[in-house]
Amino acid sequence: MFFTQYAPEIILRSGEHLVLVVIAMTVAISIGIPLGIFITRQPQLAAPILGLANAIQTIPSLAIFGFLISVPFLGGIGKNPAIFALTLYAFLPLIRNTYIGINGVDPAIREAGKGMGMTDWQLLFQVEIPLASGVILAGIRVATVISVGIATIAAAIGGGGLGVFIFRGISTVNNELILAGAIPAAVIALVADLGLGWVEKRLITQTEKKFKFNRPIAIISGILIFLISGLIAVNYLQKPATITIGSKNFTEQFILGELLAQEIESHSKLKVARSFNLGGTFIAHEAVKSGQIAGYVEYTGTALTAVLKEKPDNNPQFVYEKVKEDYEQKFKLAVMQPLGFNNTFAMIIRGEDAKRLQIKTLSEAAKYSPQWQAGFGYEFIERQDGYPGLAKTYGFNLTKPPKQMELGLMYKALSEKKVDLIAANSTDGLIPVLKLVILEDDKKYFPPYQAVPIFNQAILKKYPELPAIINRLAGLISNEEMQKMNYQVDNQSRPVQEVVKEFIKTKSKL
Repeated sequence: MFFTQYAPEIILRSGEHLVLVVIAMTVAISIGIPLGIFITRQPQLAAPILGLANAIQTIPSLAIFGFLISVPFLGGIGKNPAIFALTLYAFLPLIRNTYIGINGVDPAIREAGKGMGMTDWQLLFQVEIPLASGVILAGIRVATVISVGIATIAAAIGGGGLGVFIFRGISTVNNELILAGAIPAAVIALVADLGLGWVEKRLITQTEKKFKFNRPIAIISGILIFLISGLIAVNYLQKPATITIGSKNFTEQFILGELLAQEIESHSKLKVARSFNLGGTFIAHEAVKSGQIAGYVEYTGTALTAVLKEKPDNNPQFVYEKVKEDYEQKFKLAVMQPLGFNNTFAMIIRGEDAKRLQIKTLSEAAKYSPQWQAGFGYEFIERQDGYPGLAKTYGFNLTKPPKQMELGLMYKALSEKKVDLIAANSTDGLIPVLKLVILEDDKKYFPPYQAVPIFNQAILKKYPELPAIINRLAGLISNEEMQKMNYQVDNQSRPVQEVVKEFIKTKSKL
């Protein structure tokens, strides 16, 4: 059942994954191997070049992807920064193995070549590279496997690939989705490793005896090349998208992004690309501001405090008007009409704890905070409308540092008693399923978080039919309906596309 639902997307994401790896490896080999050869001729440069490649390798992959978002030309979101990052990570094994392989050639063989009158170039291409080919190919093999693994992180910046399933599975606590990304990625890595390993052995053998044609292995290799080429072709032969809709990295955002995409495709001739699972508020904001995505759904309270750096305010209309005006003036972004629901931050504890301690509000919970272990998202710890202001307003005093984790993992950690308090979203579908309790914000600390589509004005001018289409969604979704859709994806493991399509059918005006 799961494979039937997700098979087309697994094939598509596998093709995207291969595209990232093949292009990155092609670029890395074109630069890395010549650079490795160069430092064998200029040994004084070997230490700094290998040191730099080694330093790049030690930088966490997510940090590289995050840094590239703000870099001009090569940065931003999508495939280009992902390919650039993968290329950087492939350099070390390619440069090092080329350098070691050529330097490892027996000096006596070199002297013999020179004695025969060979030039340096002839010696390199006719003696050194053939003898070092096994070691060089081992570097290519290692770099390829590394690239296949790291390419899963590309999904965090809209690069696509099998990481889309992994991130979505983490967000929804769905092991099937995680495996849908992890297993094909592992298969690709194993096939690449075994295939290149076989070629490596044949190259080593070829230096010792005449190469013999192995018909069964040749046939298998041909089939694998055909399948890989087919996956890449499927990815590239799709009709190119006209515009791109983005989303942040949790279930509700996937649903809202898909709602925008389906609504646009249903009422226009535009083809929409989905760039979901962008790392967070600031990544999505930068992407729409630069036009790398046409639009995404933001929350007014988040826009006010996190993006505009304004103080929280409890008046929904004021917050909406303020965000609308400032986004237009400062960022050239259009803030569309609210979708209808208010997804405020929710401070959540286990139902059994709420009953045992007889607490319903944040004020009542504050006195127990020194005993609790909290689990918060990365943004919540830093934002003006996040934990620092909450602690000041209610007198929270967490003696243990909050654990930082993804939203989907927070719920699992809370239900398994790894943490006692989490900051989540009031419309999350897992709240009733796991019998959790939202503590009342009795001092009205959190601002309103109305969901509003944010669009790039230049793209709206290019496609003037878009505003009317998006505004058809105004006021359409209630808190209960949003929570129900989140529940269907999170708890019932239904595909986002299916849930959105079903919701649209229930709304006659759509």
